[in-house]
Amino acid sequence: MTANIAPIIPAEFPELQALAWNRDITRPIPAKEVFALYERNWRFVDQKRLTEREKLLITKLADEFGQGILLTTS
Repeated sequence: MTANIAPIIPAEFPELQALAWNRDITRPIPAKEVFALYERNWRFVDQKRLTEREKLLITKLADEFGQGILLTTS
């Protein structure tokens, strides 16, 4: 069963906004693409700056697209 996560606006999440530096941060990105963006660039995420809302988003994305796992190198 999928949660059908709506497209995500990077401007609403500080670390995602930083990862999406080369995009229009006010334009929604498909959830699966956001999950891939977090996974590919996790080394650049300042985990101390993650808001509770962004942590929840990452957990939901991992549940939806990563079988509960965010594959990172750190």
